[in-house]
Amino acid sequence: MRAVAILWFAFGIGELSAQASPPVTYEISFPNAAHHEAEIVATFSGLPAGSVELWMSRSSPGRYAVHEFAKNVYNLRAEDSRGRPLQAAAANPHSWRVTGHDGTVRVRYTLFGDLTDGTYAQIDRTHAHLNVPATFLWAKGQDHRPRRVTFTALPAGWRVATQLAPTKDPVTFTAPNFQLFMDSPIEVGPVDIRAWPVKNGARTDTIRLAIHHTGTAAEVDQYVELIKRVVAEQAGVFGELPKFDWGTYTFLADYLPWASGDGMEHRNSTVVSDADPLAGAGMMANLRTVAHEFFHAWNVERIRPKTLEPFDFTEANMSGELWLAEGFTNYYGPLSLRRAEITDDATFARSIGGAVNSVVNGPGRHFFSAVEMSRQAPFVDAARPVDPHNRANTFISYYTWGQVIATGLDLTLRTKYSNVTLDDFMRAMWAKHGRTEKPYTLDDVRLTLGEVTRDQAFADDFFRRYIAGREVVDFPSLFAAMGFLFRPTRSDQAWLGDATLQSAAGGASVTNGALVGQPLYLAGVERGDLITALDGRPVASGAEIDSIVSRHKPGDSLPITFVSRGGANVTATLVLKANPRFDLVPAETAGQTVSEAAMAARRRWLASRAGAEGAPR
Repeated sequence: MRAVAILWFAFGIGELSAQASPPVTYEISFPNAAHHEAEIVATFSGLPAGSVELWMSRSSPGRYAVHEFAKNVYNLRAEDSRGRPLQAAAANPHSWRVTGHDGTVRVRYTLFGDLTDGTYAQIDRTHAHLNVPATFLWAKGQDHRPRRVTFTALPAGWRVATQLAPTKDPVTFTAPNFQLFMDSPIEVGPVDIRAWPVKNGARTDTIRLAIHHTGTAAEVDQYVELIKRVVAEQAGVFGELPKFDWGTYTFLADYLPWASGDGMEHRNSTVVSDADPLAGAGMMANLRTVAHEFFHAWNVERIRPKTLEPFDFTEANMSGELWLAEGFTNYYGPLSLRRAEITDDATFARSIGGAVNSVVNGPGRHFFSAVEMSRQAPFVDAARPVDPHNRANTFISYYTWGQVIATGLDLTLRTKYSNVTLDDFMRAMWAKHGRTEKPYTLDDVRLTLGEVTRDQAFADDFFRRYIAGREVVDFPSLFAAMGFLFRPTRSDQAWLGDATLQSAAGGASVTNGALVGQPLYLAGVERGDLITALDGRPVASGAEIDSIVSRHKPGDSLPITFVSRGGANVTATLVLKANPRFDLVPAETAGQTVSEAAMAARRRWLASRAGAEGAPR
């Protein structure tokens, strides 16, 4: 995909080369948008003799679980170049075999879509939000062919925003091949497009915000200025922007009351969607997603794990490197906001401290490493299981664990070496694997860390313990070196565990699974049980249970009576513990004196990278 895209750029923006294979063409219209339908015509020409297999994708770039997009396709019928009907027989739930063609197969079908997020499609009276794998079917074995898509009969005021290459026709766009086409989301509607140039070495790139929202133009103006600061900070980490295939990167934003909260990275664009408007707190909430997704333009779109090359649209995609691809990105999102002075030290600390808490206290860390957690993405990445599961005990998000690894590694490098940081590591990964677009392996990451530190023994040990292993670094001391206090929040308070209790007839019902090692778990209490008495007193609500616990201290033993889901009356002993939660705060806000050395280290950590030597402006 990458080499072909670079070659394609040399032919000229958006125009199909005369030397290329006949393009696959799509025409799409929305005559029944009120009922969430699109009408699509796909034409495959120059086909070899025999049958052709047509597919709807089962997965989507940036999404690792299976999503059966074929369920939203109906009224499918095929014909040849002269309009004669062809048989399109279902080969399986997501593909059709077409026989008897004359070298051309034209397929007409209806697509239903009613979800605005990074994975699916939504069509309604206000817009058409299209994730390409969820929208367009494709022919197996035709990946090399360029694509051309044309939008017809658009409502007045609608325009098209996408990372696909533009042509002279404002409603026709192209892609050089299948992979880039599938990686190119599209927003069609009354889109407000704001564009600004960014000088990047010898070239000038364009960054665009294409936004569909219910707010004001002034809010968009303010939002654009904040995005500019994020772009500058992240470009400063690497010293340059990526080389976008057509010189343009586009934020495709849907901030609508019916949108789902999501962000999905792509090679030259990202989808960001949410029900929160830009007004009030929504602006910062949406900006956090923007900060995460734009960092992906380097990390995962170009610094790309070999396990995701090429992306397979017919099944789930598994990678052991998501702790780096997603987790390190999750670290640089809030770090970019702090470095840009959009947030302050306390806000940054809350974000980082919350992630560290989740990993340090998460029972899942004792079952799987960060690498192993990454490989479970097909089970959790917007997957939709219908059976009860135990992931609260066995899983920690690779986003969160990777963020914690990045935090620990950055602070370890800053305290162990005089002039090495995580920024240096990311720049080295960019030089070796991003700018060159040479996919990396886990060993490549380990060896690169050794090269950056000039200490392979350190890199090997860090990987063994904290990435392939299940340990965590000494966060209290590392944070202290930066003038932050990582402290227990309620160590003097008794705690029975993270239970969700609901009032029910005869007691308090436990509605979530008990977590390994917590007091309720050790007492044998599980989801679906009904707690009827604690410490010899009848209880009927979570508030009553909290009141009883508050009168005790950690280590106290209390009799607990509950009715199990099977109806058995059980009496056990509940041994209360101290709440293990920590919080992370600037030490000075807790009344501590921070040394000048620690404050200087903090300033170096959180200093702006925008305008750094070699960084684009």
